[in-house]
Amino acid sequence: MASNATVLRRNFSGTVLSSLATLERALRIGTSAVRIGTVDAARLRFQVRESLAQAWFLISVTAVPAVLMAIPFGVILSAQVGNIVSQLGADTMIGAAGGLGVIKQGAPMAAAMLLGGAGAAAIAADLGARTVREEVDALRVMGVDPVQRLVVPRIAAMLVVAPLLNILIIVVGIAAGFVVAVAALDVTPGSYWESFGSFTTTADIWVSLMKSVIFGFLVVVIACQRGLEAEGGPRGVADGVNAAVVMSVAAVAVLTMVIARVVTMFMPVRMA
Repeated sequence: MASNATVLRRNFSGTVLSSLATLERALRIGTSAVRIGTVDAARLRFQVRESLAQAWFLISVTAVPAVLMAIPFGVILSAQVGNIVSQLGADTMIGAAGGLGVIKQGAPMAAAMLLGGAGAAAIAADLGARTVREEVDALRVMGVDPVQRLVVPRIAAMLVVAPLLNILIIVVGIAAGFVVAVAALDVTPGSYWESFGSFTTTADIWVSLMKSVIFGFLVVVIACQRGLEAEGGPRGVADGVNAAVVMSVAAVAVLTMVIARVVTMFMPVRMA
């Protein structure tokens, strides 16, 4: 029994240390990519065309799922909040509660999950396939930095797409919640938008956009790191894709709790 407990502790500690080491390598790649991208932009040699191509690809694989996710999210949030506040006799607060829920928590988290599921999987698969085919090694032999050639455009694309996806989810989610509040909960349109405008500030929008950018950056650097370290043929690529998705979602979930706590401390909910 004692030996089994010792083995479990060693396996757990080994898994934790390995995960932390992987995250550290991913952040190192991200830091290097930001530095290289800044230098390239200053020297007017940034890969704009490749970045736009990657951005369009990310939009094509996440835009429709974002709409399909935002509609039920807004509906469920408005319905649940509406049932509670109706019992308290505060129907006019549905707009504030539903809108803030979508803006401050729902939209950034949903965008991160979509980018971590679809975007990270696609990026890790692409870079992993290049790695196992030794294309990345060929770039190094030719004196081309793989981070500059492959990672920087994908990070730039993700930093552009993440806030756009966040805005799309906000608009669709709030619109869906408005329809439910007016059609099913007998809330007047004027009171819905009045309460929404009373409690929602510009700072809430900016915090939501910044959260989506941070989540997008974390997702893309993890995906790039797992793709560039793939080995063992097709099985290695598949393992890298799975690891990228799981690590992205887990990292975003942990970071969400930390950011939510910090934002609540310094920016409590107040009347606009």
